[in-house]
Amino acid sequence: MATTIHPSAIINPKAQIGENVTIGPFAVVEGDVVIGDGCTIGSSVLIAAGARVGKNCVIHHGAVVSNVPQDLKFAGEQTTLEIGDNTVVREFATLHKGTVETGKTVIGSDCLLMANVHVAHDCRVGNRCIFANLVALAGHVTVGDWVTIGGGTPVHQFVQVGSHSMIGGGFRVTKDIPPYVLAGREPMRYEGVNVIGLRRRGFTSEKITAVENAYRVLYSSGLMFSDAIRKIESDFPPSEEISIILSFLKNSSRGIIRS
Repeated sequence: MATTIHPSAIINPKAQIGENVTIGPFAVVEGDVVIGDGCTIGSSVLIAAGARVGKNCVIHHGAVVSNVPQDLKFAGEQTTLEIGDNTVVREFATLHKGTVETGKTVIGSDCLLMANVHVAHDCRVGNRCIFANLVALAGHVTVGDWVTIGGGTPVHQFVQVGSHSMIGGGFRVTKDIPPYVLAGREPMRYEGVNVIGLRRRGFTSEKITAVENAYRVLYSSGLMFSDAIRKIESDFPPSEEISIILSFLKNSSRGIIRS
């Protein structure tokens, strides 16, 4: 199938558009844009300068991709917004490119960003993430792979969200969310391990139990944070999951959620 561009769409001749791309009515594609093969760009979408869209992405009506950041320090520097392959962006989502601090905003492959999602400047979003309606990431937020965030959830700037975690809808995220956990309530707190999600992704019972035991040490042992980390390091056999947890805890800049 050849690339199809609606006659009312406005396409800058400097934009690089792949094969088998469909661009709908009244869409605007600026220069310094790359759109990969097989993408579908809906009606009234803005693909602004700096966008780098992977293959087979679907961007629905009214979405804004790679617009300038809502950051008063932004001075027009050349930056990018990168989207991986097979990602779906629903209606009226706003995805802003980076600032001079990091140079880019990155959204991974196989993600689903539902209607009215906002991803601000300099964010890093991993692969296979799902953001429900009205999720809003402030600047410099880092989200790992396989993260699910419920609708209406704002995430404070510089927060880190660990891989395979799930955050309930309608709650504020002001602290770092460790990997593999369920988080919710107000103020946000640890509510257990994301067992169902981990099982669906092929984690064995042994791996899930190790994760649960590590978080028992962290949240239920009564140990101070640094002592809990040392106990996990000394008492748990080395594994990828334990290594990921320890690395996250040691590198948390805003502090983690409480139990």
